[in-house]
Amino acid sequence: AATEVPMFVSALDKAEHETARTSGGGIKHLSSAGRPTPGVEVFVTDEQGKPLPTGQCGEIRIRSRGIIKGYYNNAETTAAEIADGAWKSGDLGYIDEDGYLYIVDRLKDMIISGGFNVYAIEVEAALASHPAVVMSAVVGIPNPEWGETVHAEVVLRPGASVEATELIAHAKEKLGGYKAPKSIVFVDQLPTSAVGKVLRRAVKEKYWQNMQRKVS
Repeated sequence: AATEVPMFVSALDKAEHETARTSGGGIKHLSSAGRPTPGVEVFVTDEQGKPLPTGQCGEIRIRSRGIIKGYYNNAETTAAEIADGAWKSGDLGYIDEDGYLYIVDRLKDMIISGGFNVYAIEVEAALASHPAVVMSAVVGIPNPEWGETVHAEVVLRPGASVEATELIAHAKEKLGGYKAPKSIVFVDQLPTSAVGKVLRRAVKEKYWQNMQRKVS
């Protein structure tokens, strides 16, 4: 959907859906974004722009004759978002051994707590697997020791009741200790976009007011 890349970057062939439906073959690939389309190079890099090996998560970059060459009258943004002819998507993901692309999260939503990377979408999925939870927004909040810690605002189903400690334990069971929220607040609703997408940025801003860290 990015105007910087006005073409299909990857696709999962209809035949692969049919194979998975009828025989179960290749079913693991149904959670992917497919494989790069002809004429498009997709690769994953670390923070320094170094390509990462198969299966390792990093920022997804895209190179093709169809992407923009730069931003009009904005050399700073061009330098920040385009390197060696490749556009930095801002998405985190990985490519498996069969060449399928998997999108994990947005780079700006990644939480770095005590040197560990935590993906907000992964924590939200773990919380959503609890029967009492309708939706959640997971963000990093300030912490003097760890830099930031994992925090969740959670909306419960009507009539449901659950303690924060129970949800934290549930997340720990699904994800492991360092990824689970350290704190949970129950709310009646979460800020959402016009299409119903939870706006993590609006949640994050409340906790980072007057702090040095920039809210992305």
